Amino acid sequence: MSGSMFRGLAQAGGRAFRHGGGNGVDTDRHIRFTFDGTSYVGHPGDTLASALLANGVLLVGRSFKYHRPRGLLSAGPEEPNALVELRQGPWREPNTRATVAELFDGLVASSQNCWPSLAVDALGVNGLFSPIFTAGFYYKTFMWPASFWEKVYEPIIRRAAGLGRAAEEADPDRYEKSNAFCDVLVVGAGPAGLSAALAAAQSGVQVILCEQDALAGGRLRCDATLIDGRPGWMWAQDAERRLSEMPNVRIMTRSCVFARYDGGTYGVLERVSDHLATPQDGQPRQRLWRVVAKQCVVATGGIERPIIFPNNDRPGIMLAASVRTYINRFGVVPGRRVIVYTNNSDGLRTVADLQRAGARIVAIVEAGAHPSKTAQDLASRSGAKLFANATIANTFGRLGVTAAIIRDNYGKEHRLRCDLIAVSGGWSPDIALTTHHGTRPVYRDDIAAFVPAPNATDQDLHVAGVAAGVMTDRDAFESGLAAGYLAAGNTGGGDGREQTLTSPSVLDETYDITPVWHGLDAENMRRAGKAFVDFQNDVTAKDVRLAAQEGFQSVEHLKRYTTLGMAADQGKTANVNALALLAGITGQTIPQTGTTLIRPPVQPVALGALAGAHRGKHFKPHRLPPTHRWAEEQGAVFTDHGMWRRAQWYPRAGETHWLETVNREVQTVRNGVGFCDVTTLGKIDLQGPDVRTFLDRLYVNAWQKLPVGRARYGLMLREDGFVFDDGTTARLSENHYVMTTTTVKAAGVMQHVEFCHQCLWPELDVQFISVTEEWAQIAVAGPKSRDVIRQIVDPEFDLSNEAFGYMAAAEVTVCGGVNARLFRLSFSGELAYEIAVPARYGDALARQLMHVGAPYGIAPYGTEALGVMRIEKGHPAGPELNGQTTAHDLGMGRMLSTKKDFIGRRMAQREALTDPARATLVGLQPLLPDAPLVSGAHLLPKGAEATAASDQGWIASSAWSPTVGSWIGLGFLQNGPARLGEVMSVHNPLAGTVTEARVVSPVFVDPEGTHLHG
Repeated sequence: MSGSMFRGLAQAGGRAFRHGGGNGVDTDRHIRFTFDGTSYVGHPGDTLASALLANGVLLVGRSFKYHRPRGLLSAGPEEPNALVELRQGPWREPNTRATVAELFDGLVASSQNCWPSLAVDALGVNGLFSPIFTAGFYYKTFMWPASFWEKVYEPIIRRAAGLGRAAEEADPDRYEKSNAFCDVLVVGAGPAGLSAALAAAQSGVQVILCEQDALAGGRLRCDATLIDGRPGWMWAQDAERRLSEMPNVRIMTRSCVFARYDGGTYGVLERVSDHLATPQDGQPRQRLWRVVAKQCVVATGGIERPIIFPNNDRPGIMLAASVRTYINRFGVVPGRRVIVYTNNSDGLRTVADLQRAGARIVAIVEAGAHPSKTAQDLASRSGAKLFANATIANTFGRLGVTAAIIRDNYGKEHRLRCDLIAVSGGWSPDIALTTHHGTRPVYRDDIAAFVPAPNATDQDLHVAGVAAGVMTDRDAFESGLAAGYLAAGNTGGGDGREQTLTSPSVLDETYDITPVWHGLDAENMRRAGKAFVDFQNDVTAKDVRLAAQEGFQSVEHLKRYTTLGMAADQGKTANVNALALLAGITGQTIPQTGTTLIRPPVQPVALGALAGAHRGKHFKPHRLPPTHRWAEEQGAVFTDHGMWRRAQWYPRAGETHWLETVNREVQTVRNGVGFCDVTTLGKIDLQGPDVRTFLDRLYVNAWQKLPVGRARYGLMLREDGFVFDDGTTARLSENHYVMTTTTVKAAGVMQHVEFCHQCLWPELDVQFISVTEEWAQIAVAGPKSRDVIRQIVDPEFDLSNEAFGYMAAAEVTVCGGVNARLFRLSFSGELAYEIAVPARYGDALARQLMHVGAPYGIAPYGTEALGVMRIEKGHPAGPELNGQTTAHDLGMGRMLSTKKDFIGRRMAQREALTDPARATLVGLQPLLPDAPLVSGAHLLPKGAEATAASDQGWIASSAWSPTVGSWIGLGFLQNGPARLGEVMSVHNPLAGTVTEARVVSPVFVDPEGTHLHG
C-alpha cells in the first residue's frame, strides 16, 4: 500500500487511517476536538468514532464488569462498546455512543468506567476474579457474614455499579414537545424507505419520512453499490432532493422513531442541536414528537451480528459492514492487515472495499463447509489465504488485536498477524417497532434471522427492505415501492394518480448464509478464555451455558439471570447469537427456544426530552388566585396548597412571630370581621333537569328536596366506602347548581363526576363544567360580616337573617351592577358569607372590602387562621379526609341515607367499617394548656407501655387556639365517643416527648352553633 493513499498521520504507532474523502465527510474543512485530554483533528460529517479511528485511536472504553479494553464494534446506534462522556459541567452527558455522536468544533469527550486512565485501568484486575463474576453471581455471593452486607458489600457494589457520571448541576439545555399528523409515516431512509416515501408521496397523501441518521441513504452510503450506474449514495441524495421539493412531504433527519403506541401514535426523538457546540438562540437541544399516522412503513434495515469466538472483544475486532461504512462514508480504513471472518456472502463485500482502500487482506475465513466461488475469486485477487469451514480459535493483543489463530478444516492452527478482524455473522432485521404491540417475531431458516410475524403487519403497518427479511438492494427497492403504494391506498386519500415509479437498476446480487454462530468447543474454551455474547454487559458463552445448566432455559429467565440484553443497547448485536447458543445447549431449534420482545424505546431517550418544558416551575406551575397581587402588597406570607399559591398569614408591623399574627387574625374574625380568598376551592357548574338525581347518586345524603336558593353540605364516598371528598352544593335556579370541593381534590372530583356521567349514568340529562378559575370567591366572616356585606351587595337585595339565613344562596349584583353569587356558608363557625364575582373583579373586590370594612376593623386572614378556626369548630379537612376514614369515623354516619343508593353505599356498610371500636373523630386538649400537641402523635392509654400494641389512635390536626387559650387537636381514637373525659398519653416519638391530654368533643367553640345563625 503506497503512503500516498492515506492523508493525515495517526496518533498511535504512526499509523495512518484516513484514506481519502468519504461520501459523508468534507475533508476540505477541519474540526478540532479532544478525547481524554488529547487534541485531534476531524472533519464535518465525521462521528466521534470515525474521527478517533482516523486518528489511530482504537481503544475507546472499558467493559462494564471485567474492565477489559474495548474498541469500536460497529458504526451505528447498535454500538455496545464505545460509550463515552460528552461535554463538561452541567452539559456533561454520559453513555453516549461514539458512533452516533456527530463531531463539532470544540467537542470534549472522555472515556468512562476506568481508573486511573483508559490505558491503565486498575479495575482490570476484575478479570482475575472472573470465576466469581459468573452468571448470577449477585445471587451467590456476598452472603456471609450477614453483618457485612450493609457496611461492606453494599457500599462497594454501589460504588462499582453504573457507567459514566451524570452531571451534578441542572441541565441548562431546552427541550421541546410537538405533535405531527400524516397519512403515511415512513421509518428509515435507506433504499426501501426512500422508495416507500416516493411511492406514497406520488400518490398525493401527506408523508413524513423519519431517519435517525444525519444523512439519508442507509446502507447505500455504507456500500460501494452502483444504482443506475452511479454510486448508491448519489441515488439516495437525488431521492431526498425530490422528496424535499414535494409540498406533501416532511423529511425529518436526526429523528429516531423509538416507540409505537396504540391508535397509530409513534414517539419520535429529534436531535435538533446535538451536533452543534451550543444551540442557537431559542433552539432546543432535542424535540420529542408525537406523530399520529394513518399508515406506517417500517424500513429500519438490519443489524449485523458478530460471531462468537474466544477473545472476540479486543479493540480492532469489528463488524464487517461497519468496516465498509468507515471506508466508504467516512474515508477511514480501520486497519492495514485484515482478517475477514464471515458466514455469509454479504461479509465478503468487505474484502473488495478494503482492498480498494489499500489494506492488505491477510486471510479470508469462511464458516461454510466449502469455499464459495466469490471467496475464491477475492482471495485470488487479493492474495489472501482462504480458509473454508474454519474458525478463529483465539486472538492476541493487550490494547488492540495483533494476531489471531485460525483453526482450519483439519484442526490445524495458523497464527497470523493482523490489526483488524472484520466479522460478519449475518443480519438481524431491525423489527423492534413491529413487536411493540406484543406480536412475537418468527424465525426464517433461509436468512437465519427473526422477521415480523404475518399478523404484525396489520392494516396500518407495513414492513419493507431488510426489516422484512428482504436481503438484497434490488428487492429492497421493490418492497419499498410496494409498501409505499399500499400504505397510501389504505389511507383512503391521495389524488388517484397512476403508480408509475419503478425500482432502479441494480447489479445482480444474492444473500447466502451458513448459520454458524460460534467456533467454540470444550478445548478452545478451556485454553483461550472468554468468548463474549453480550459485549455491553460482559456476558460470555460460558455464562449462557452455566445458566442453562442451572435450569434457566427459558429465554426470559436467561435474560434476567445473566443480564444478557439488559444494557442500554438492549442486546442488539447479542440476542440472536445468545438464542442460537442456548438452542444448541438445550438441543432445541431456535424457533422452539423462542425470543424475548423488544420494549420501547428502541434507542436511549434522554429524560429531559421526555419532560420537555415541564421542569422546575413549568413542571408544577403555581396557580395564583385573583387577589394574589393585592395580597403581595399587604406583605402576605404564602404557602402552597396543591398547585395554588395562597396567603398563609398577613403580618403587621411589630409582630415578631407568625403565631402572633395568626392569633390576631383569629381574634379579628371571632370578635369583628375578616375576609379570606377561597377561590381555590373547586367549583363545578351543573345544569339540567336530572341534576338532583345525579347529586343523589354522588353524595351520601339526600338532594331531591333541596329548594332553589339554598345550599347543602354533601359527603362523597369512593366505591370502597371510604370518604372521598366533601363540600357544598347550592341550587341557584330550577335546573342550575354550583358544587364546591376541597382545593386539593378539585381535579379528582371533576374526573369522578365525568366518569360517573359518561360510564355509569349516561342517560341522565346533566351538563357540567369546572368553573374554579372563572369565579373569584371571598369568605367574609365574623359578627360584623353582615354589616360589611351590606356595603358591597346592591341595596335591592334583602340580607336580613329572615330573608337570607344560614345556608342561603342567591345570584345578586354588587358594587353597582356587577353580577355575583352570594352564599351564607361558614367554615369558621361565625356568621359568614362567601361572595363570588367573575375572576377579573377579584382584586377589586378585595380592595373594596378593605375600604368599606375599615370602619368595622376588617382585616384579611390567611390559611393558617382558617385552619385554626376550623379545628376549633371540629370541621374535618385534608388531614382527616386522608382516604383512610369513613363517614362513621368522622361522626357523620347518620348522614348516610337509607332511602337511596349512592356510590360506596354497600361497601360502607361492611362490618369492619361500622365497628364502634374503630378509631373515630374526637377532640383533644392538653392538661397543661401550653403543652404542644403535634399532628401525627400517637394516642396511648395513660401509663401504657409505648409499643405498637398499645397504640389506640393518632392526632390528625392541631393548633394553638387563642379562643380556647390552649393547644387543641382533632384526632382519631378507638371507640372515641364513649371515651370523652378520659386522659390519654400523647407520644411524639420524633421529639421524644409525652404529653397528657383529655378526650373532649371535637367542637371547641360555640357547640350550639348560635354564632352561625346570628
